[in-house]
Amino acid sequence: MERGRAVSRRGWVLFALMSVIWGVPYLLIKVADTGVSVSVLVFARVAVGAAVLLPIAIRRGQIRVLGGRWRWLAAFAVVEIMLPWALLSDAERRLSSSLTGLLIAVVPIIGLVLARVTGGPERLTAVRWAGLLAGLGGVALLAGPHLAGGSAWPIAEVILVALCYATGPLIANRKLGDLPGLGATAVCLAAATVVYAPAAALTWPAGVPSAEVLGSLAALGVLCTAIAFVLFFQLIAEVGPAKATVITYVNPAVAVALGVAVLGEPLTPAIVAAFVLILTGSVLATRSGLPRPQPVPEAPPVPEAPHVPDAPHAPNAPHAPGTPPVPGAPPVRRLRTADQPAVRD
Repeated sequence: MERGRAVSRRGWVLFALMSVIWGVPYLLIKVADTGVSVSVLVFARVAVGAAVLLPIAIRRGQIRVLGGRWRWLAAFAVVEIMLPWALLSDAERRLSSSLTGLLIAVVPIIGLVLARVTGGPERLTAVRWAGLLAGLGGVALLAGPHLAGGSAWPIAEVILVALCYATGPLIANRKLGDLPGLGATAVCLAAATVVYAPAAALTWPAGVPSAEVLGSLAALGVLCTAIAFVLFFQLIAEVGPAKATVITYVNPAVAVALGVAVLGEPLTPAIVAAFVLILTGSVLATRSGLPRPQPVPEAPPVPEAPHVPDAPHAPNAPHAPGTPPVPGAPPVRRLRTADQPAVRD
C-alpha cells in the first residue's frame, strides 16, 4: 500500500488476526513441551502446515516456478523454520512463554544491524542508535537474572532464534523476492518435514499425549502455520510489506497477556519495563533510514539571442532559424534526424 493511503477494513481485520495468531505460538509451544520431544513438536507443526499449504500451492501452479532457486530456498528453510522452531521449543522448556515472546521482539533491531553490515542502503541515524540501545537495554533487563542464575543457554537459544528470524527476510527479499510466497513456504515446510521425520520417529512418545498437548500441536500446525501464512500473504497484498511487518510490535504483547492469563506466569515490573524498552527500541530502529532524495537543481535560464535585423530572402527560400519567414512564402517543414522527436506544428 502506498504511503498516505488509508488501510481498508479488510486490512485492519487481517492485521488484528495476524497480531493474535502469531502471538499464540509461545503459549502453545509451552503446553506442547510437556508431552512430546522437541523433534516431535517441530515435526508435527511442519507436517501439518505442509499438508495444508502444499496442495494449495500445487493447484495454483506455484511449485514449478521455483526451479533454479533450491539452494536459497534451502537456506531460507533452515534459518526461518528448521533451526529457530527447534531452538524456540527447547528454550521454552526452561523459560516462560511471556519472556520468550518479549526476547523475540528484538528481531527488527537485529534485522537493522544485519541489513547494514551486509551492504544494505539503510543508515544508522541518531534515532536508530537510540532504538538499538533501548532494545539492548530491554534484553539486558530480561536476561540479567537468568544469566546470573546460570541459565544462559536458554537465553542464547532465543537470541539465536531472533537472529534467524532477522536473517530469513533478508534472504527472502534479496534472493527469493520474485517467487510466490505461498509456494516457497509450502516447499520449505515439506523439506522441514523430511528433515525432522527421523528424529521424531526416534523420540515418538510411548503413550498418547494429553488432549491439551494434542490440541496445541494441531493449533500450531493448522492455525499458527498453515492459516497464518495464508493470511499473512493476504495482508501483504492488502496493505503492503512495510505495514504488514508492524504485527511484530503487537505479537509480544499478545504473548505476555496469554502467558499471564492462561498459564499464570508472573507479570513483574521488570517485564513491563523491558517490554516498553524493546517495543520503543524496535519502533525507533525501524524508522526509515534511507537517504532523502536530493532535489534536482533547475537548469539556468537560457539568455535570449540578440535581435538581428532581417535580411532579404529569396522567394520560397528556407529561412534561417530565429528569423521570421518571408510574407507569402509557403511554410517550410523542418527536417529531423532519427534521434529527434517529431515536432508537431
